[in-house]
Amino acid sequence: MVFSPRKLPERNALAAFATGRYAPNAYDALAFVLIIGLIAMIAHGIGEMHAPLTVLAHTPVTLDASRLPEYGLRTTLRMFAAMLASLLFTFTVATLAAKNKRAELVIVPALDILQSVPVLGFLTFTVAFFMRLFPGSQLGAECASIFAIFTAQAWNMAFSFYQSLRTVPQDLDEVSRGFGFSAWQRFWRLEAPFAAPGLIWNMMMSMSGSWFFVVASEAITVGNTTVELPGIGSYLAHAIDHRNFVAVAWAVLAMAVLIALYDQLLFRPIVAWADKFRFEQTAGKDQPHSWMYELMRRTRVLKHLYQPLDWLSQRMMALRLRSIMPAARSQAAPQRGLLGDRLWLAVVILTAFAGGWLAFDYMRQSLGWYDVGHALVAGLATLLRVVVLIALASVIWVPIGVWIGLRPRVAQRIQPLAQFLAAFPANVLFPVAVVVIVATHANPDLWLSPLMVLGTQWYILFNVIAGASAFPGDLREVAMVYRLHSWTWWRKVILPGVFPYYVTGALTASGGSWNASIVAELANWGDTRIEAFGLGSYIAKATQAGDYRRVVLGIAVMSLFVTLLNRILWRRLYVFAERRLRLS
Repeated sequence: MVFSPRKLPERNALAAFATGRYAPNAYDALAFVLIIGLIAMIAHGIGEMHAPLTVLAHTPVTLDASRLPEYGLRTTLRMFAAMLASLLFTFTVATLAAKNKRAELVIVPALDILQSVPVLGFLTFTVAFFMRLFPGSQLGAECASIFAIFTAQAWNMAFSFYQSLRTVPQDLDEVSRGFGFSAWQRFWRLEAPFAAPGLIWNMMMSMSGSWFFVVASEAITVGNTTVELPGIGSYLAHAIDHRNFVAVAWAVLAMAVLIALYDQLLFRPIVAWADKFRFEQTAGKDQPHSWMYELMRRTRVLKHLYQPLDWLSQRMMALRLRSIMPAARSQAAPQRGLLGDRLWLAVVILTAFAGGWLAFDYMRQSLGWYDVGHALVAGLATLLRVVVLIALASVIWVPIGVWIGLRPRVAQRIQPLAQFLAAFPANVLFPVAVVVIVATHANPDLWLSPLMVLGTQWYILFNVIAGASAFPGDLREVAMVYRLHSWTWWRKVILPGVFPYYVTGALTASGGSWNASIVAELANWGDTRIEAFGLGSYIAKATQAGDYRRVVLGIAVMSLFVTLLNRILWRRLYVFAERRLRLS
């Protein structure tokens, strides 16, 4: 995982051209066409984002299937803009939480709460800000939509990176310190490469999972004004409102094409590139392949054009920057460090108490203890659904994820299918669920529950695949030498190896299920509505009625349940994985 800076290209470029080393080949031509095409589409999409807001009134979203390529481009640009923001957030916030105990005290509970806050809750408070920031321009609504998609991507990636940084093998860490690496060098040469496989799979999951919220993020309401941004999400919302199954099918097909395109052009090359970061001492037998990755490697001109950037990045990683994290405490000043920790804890507690008091003072103006009790009971009902669904999803997807992750060739074939299933908007299945439940007189409290986990169960699958893919090949060979089979192999070898990744997937799946309960416990199809008793339907009804005090109460109760569940269960499993199951 340690790389040495490469030399700059030869200065005598004319001699290199004379020998044919820089002469373009067929791969250069194909890569040039792809790059120019991507740049042109991105430029067109960015130009449309800066158009006046009045243009949306003259060209509203229609169900014309010929408009889907344009809508798909706009939606994809929003999702990748949110992905870039999520990566920046992950590399800064998750790293700070993993390396600074005081920051961890604030960041980890905040992430627990933020992943449970509904996307609509973020839109309520951010739309006005962005619209005022860019008055009269679509860019304000675009930024609000991108921020909403960001909230559907960032928390999962941050938890994955945080978990990987906390479980870096101790022997590799000691070797890097023995070579005198600074904190900056250790991060880019050891910690980030070690976390890369898990982070990449979670990027794919976040990208797919954000499709679930595209519908809500592209149709934005500001007061009495509704702004519908061109995109597949708004197209799908119109199709559902008009009960147009043909248009729904076109939207799903367009989504499948887009997933296949960015899987082939981006994610599969990244997976093939990141395979060199696997932690093992023997050469892997099966390595992932990507035609796009091989195309870029076989180019001549582009490869040499990239060399200065590669040289610059290697130089940047070689810098001996001082760490912004606090150094290890010396024995001479333990009391001062302890006092600082206690003061920081006191500040955090007082800040949390002040925020809680403001929320309580806002709610008590029209709500009583009966409303609090009702919300708590509804929260218990949703909690029961979440726990049962996550347990069932774990039993199903952990073995499947291990089987896929240990077979790179199978993972390559399954990857686009898994992304599509993870991205498949559960909203499309709501009409079917409503019709079936009404026709069979089934109990909504029971049969609406699976809708909560349709979009979140894939967090478990993707993280287990990432863990199994990163499992060292030498440990697998040792298990074969000792003839460990059946349950012994699962209990002693693979389950401990993927357990840290599973905890990340189950934690984010749990938080996502709480979020999804808001749309899953109250399903509509035209004028027909069915409801399951729970906190999700409580918040959904309060939002539709404009009762913001009950919305705040519901979100507060949801955050309380999520935080308690994470502290009682998931955080303890995190600590167990970090202390007992890390590869070292």
